[in-house]
Formats: sequence, C-alpha cells, structure tokens
Amino acid sequence: MTRGPRLAARAVILRAGRLLIVNAYPGDQSDLWCAPGGGVEKGASLPDNLKREVYEETGLAIRVGAPCLINEFHDPDSGFHQVDLYFRGQVIGTPTSADWTDPEGVVNRRRWVTPDELRSLRFKPDSLIDVAFQPQTAPLYDPLELIVR
Repeated sequence: MTRGPRLAARAVILRAGRLLIVNAYPGDQSDLWCAPGGGVEKGASLPDNLKREVYEETGLAIRVGAPCLINEFHDPDSGFHQVDLYFRGQVIGTPTSADWTDPEGVVNRRRWVTPDELRSLRFKPDSLIDVAFQPQTAPLYDPLELIVR
C-alpha cells in the first residue's frame, strides 16, 4: 500500500532577535536542530495542531500567525516523504515550571539563537535561517531535500 506524504506543522518563533529551535531526537542521538512542531492529527486545524505540538515540546503557548514556508524532505531509500508547513508564531504564555520536559520524550533540548549562532549549528531545513531572519512578503517554497539524521 502506497502512502502519501506525512504532513507536519512547525513554528518560526522570534523573541528579541532570537529564533526558538529544538533538538527532536531522543537521548541526544543527533546534533540536528529544527523549528518546533510535528505531525498533524486528523480532525484538528493546522494552527491547533501547531499550538499542541509547540506546547508539548517547549511548554510555550503561542498565537499562530501567517504561513511563511513550505518545505519537503524525503528518504529515497525508504520512501518516506514529509511536507512541513511553517507558520509565524508569537509566545503568549510560558511554562509554569523551569524544568519543562516533552511528554513524548522526543525533544530533549531547546534554545533561542541569533543568526550567527544558528549558522554554527547543523539545522534543517536549509531555508530556515532566511525565513526566520529576512523580511518576506509571501511564503517561501523550499523544494524536496534529502532527509538527514
């Protein structure tokens, strides 16, 4: 049975010139960083899915803004294909506890980074830095990238 692409929603959240990124690999098994978010659940809107995912991963409550990026990635060996829809986000609530942990145990680190700090890290998608820190008038489309771990 052939499955279509997996759909995910992600947030581009800036605060004081810094972008929120997460490491979404249990047990520090990768040094790859990305914007918070994840797979969408049927029956819920993309913004509602994104609010849930960001809260689970970071403890932050957000307001979801305009779409800013469509990114695709795939693994030609396994056939895995994912489409990520990125939205601007604004923090409207912070965790009640400083030791917030992802209940799924996937996100193990999160941090706020400047453009220079982000450039020094391994991150995906490649266009994240441009979308986060450059002015834009329309969503960017970042075509199919190979999956990395």
